[in-house]
Amino acid sequence: MARPRSEEKRLALLNAAAETVAEHGLAASPTSLIAKKAGVAEGTLFRYFPTKDDLLNELYLHLKQDMCEAMKKHYTATAASPLRERAQSLWNSYIDWGLAHPLANKAVNQLAVSSSLTPETLAKAQAMFPEAVAETELSGNQVFAGQTDFADAVFLALADTTMAFAARHPRKAKAYKASGFEAMWKMFNDD
Repeated sequence: MARPRSEEKRLALLNAAAETVAEHGLAASPTSLIAKKAGVAEGTLFRYFPTKDDLLNELYLHLKQDMCEAMKKHYTATAASPLRERAQSLWNSYIDWGLAHPLANKAVNQLAVSSSLTPETLAKAQAMFPEAVAETELSGNQVFAGQTDFADAVFLALADTTMAFAARHPRKAKAYKASGFEAMWKMFNDD
């Protein structure tokens, strides 16, 4: 008879996977290393996640859920706020989360551009924070028309650069965050 699964072990596996993906990348993150970091046998990992792709999809949702919950706590705009204010609140919340969780941020960004994620996983992740979807559809932008994946990658590159400089120079973090937002706003908004 199989032992019941424990939420504690599942979370340990997800946290170990996030750390491993962030440190080694997707291709160089064997399940044996993830299991070792979680303090379980590799067979135990497969009791929780039948395949590595199942693990990566669950990891993506786990990280996105954490990110969305943190961002919602700090999202200060309202539906009636001007688009620029809503976009800046979203940007600031995202940058703050990334600075507070650098390994999770690196892992989720690597997962976001991988071919391992299913359309169902992407749809679930998008539904977690509908405000973010609305704010990313900035008014009238023709530069990225029909290129959502490319626009997302450009956004992430700018956000990662902002986070890297803010982490390296904490006293200038507020200025980097503001400059990063201005660059993002000009890139994505045709106004």
